[in-house]
Amino acid sequence: MELSEMQARAAEMEQLIADLPAGSITKKTVNGKEYFYHRWTEDKKRREKYIPADELEDFRAQIEQRKAQERELKALKKQLPKGKSVDTSAFTTNVRTGEALRSFASPVRAYRKRECFRQLHDYIYGGQQDKVLILYGLRRTGKTTMIRQIFAEMSGAELAKVAFIQITARDTLADVNRDLKLLEAQGFRYVFLDEVTLMEDFIEGAALFSDVFAACGMKIVLSGKDSLGFLFTEDEQLYDRCILLHTTFIPYREFESVLGIHGIDEYIRYGGTMSLGGIHYNETSTFASKESADEYVDTAIARNIQHSLRCYQYEGHFRHLRDLYDKNELTSAINRVVEDINHRFTLEVLSQDWKSHDLGISASNLRRDRENPTDILDCIDLAAVTDSLRKLLEIRNKAEQTVKLDDVHAAEIKEYLDLLDLTREIDVLHLPDVGTKSSRTAIAQPGLRYAQADALIRSLLLDETFSALSLAERTAVQERILTEIKGRMLEDIVLLETKLATPKKQVFVLQFPVGEFDMVVFDPNAGSCRIFEIKHSEEAAPQQYRHLIDAEKCAQTEHRYGPITGKFVLYRGKSQVVSGIQYQNVEEYLRNLA
Repeated sequence: MELSEMQARAAEMEQLIADLPAGSITKKTVNGKEYFYHRWTEDKKRREKYIPADELEDFRAQIEQRKAQERELKALKKQLPKGKSVDTSAFTTNVRTGEALRSFASPVRAYRKRECFRQLHDYIYGGQQDKVLILYGLRRTGKTTMIRQIFAEMSGAELAKVAFIQITARDTLADVNRDLKLLEAQGFRYVFLDEVTLMEDFIEGAALFSDVFAACGMKIVLSGKDSLGFLFTEDEQLYDRCILLHTTFIPYREFESVLGIHGIDEYIRYGGTMSLGGIHYNETSTFASKESADEYVDTAIARNIQHSLRCYQYEGHFRHLRDLYDKNELTSAINRVVEDINHRFTLEVLSQDWKSHDLGISASNLRRDRENPTDILDCIDLAAVTDSLRKLLEIRNKAEQTVKLDDVHAAEIKEYLDLLDLTREIDVLHLPDVGTKSSRTAIAQPGLRYAQADALIRSLLLDETFSALSLAERTAVQERILTEIKGRMLEDIVLLETKLATPKKQVFVLQFPVGEFDMVVFDPNAGSCRIFEIKHSEEAAPQQYRHLIDAEKCAQTEHRYGPITGKFVLYRGKSQVVSGIQYQNVEEYLRNLA
């Protein structure tokens, strides 16, 4: 094996090892029954988590795979020569330079770039700013890939001035300071520090990077998945001395252009991360199952928040969450708030009246299905089923509460979820009662919401309440409900992406005593608005735009928000004009938002 191949192989193995679980599997016997747990060390503390029996063998294989990869990597590194220009043994932290970075970058050379890559590129090649760039976001949103992509673009002379430091929980700010001084003395110009928030003293001493090293001409990029920690730092130590580049929110157009995956339904089911591309992405994606979605909430979101709060210098951001933290129940509480948001979302969907024409269309479509024709919806009282599901969901939701969560706890956790860009409130306004205002919570990672909703509905349909239904009937009901959920999720996606793409305009749902406009885009500067209906359907039908042509609703809207300059139905069919209403393909609409 040639040197370049060995270096590339080492880089690939390091990435693979990082994605596999560390630690070991331990067995406990309770009342004669065997239970297995994953045991590992994190933040100098021993952790363990129960492994379900059906996941044991796969998990054991992953543990063994990591150990095998570690042995192979160790043997391979013994064959690699030391760098010619830099003696890495002189550094305290894990510093990579030279050809090691070229090998590190090689696997992503052909990857498509995220839109925010341009901001990273401009910082690296722009003039001195005495500022650091903070590249942050939740796990699997492309941070490390972007860094590798910038390495891949560099010439040999540029790359010779680059250092990449992989921070671990064992490192301290003093260690990093020592290594940065060595790098500066050797003429290094660009330094990337990955997972820098793992240092427990990072938040309190982060000004070191801007005030000392960036001020002397170094380009410093700090990256990591601990988004909240970076926001605390920006508010305190790095105030006005940093550029924030956030990767968490991945709109539909990027899901499509970067991953090469097309279709709004695919985005609804799996959107939110950049974990995997290709035709089999949905088999192993972050949100392919309830289990993987739950793992993401636990590791990428809940522990993110807890770690940041624990490391904050004055611990003032704990506020009312201190009691939950002291009882080691904060992570569980954060998980519950995320699930509660989705439970409430599902309840809203189930509480909506299913119009007779919608039900009729569904029943007709099922009867005409070429492969599995059925008259199930003709035989099921779907309204009664929905009501039972709604009541059962309420019961389950309360029964699952093991820790009492006060409203103040939930409100503060929700604030942190908003700061992470995981959630965003969409205004719901009312006419003619302009004094009434509410909101609904949109989740920026649709795959997470869908995985949890799908699992919830599936489990509820297995309840004895529905034991009289056959498997085929339960499946049909499940699909019917999930279609409704997809429809509501599509509304939230359009509202959220429109709101983020048009910050100078007001984007909201407008409700009337009877009916609503799914979206209104109000331009306060122009004194005009556009009104939208958002439908998951592929077919155009008159009832879809009945509110848009309601003279009274339009008159009330124009009185409040100025002339209506456009009436639109966003749906999954082809763009066309129907009875003066602009029907626009929703994927085209989202693709063109900038």
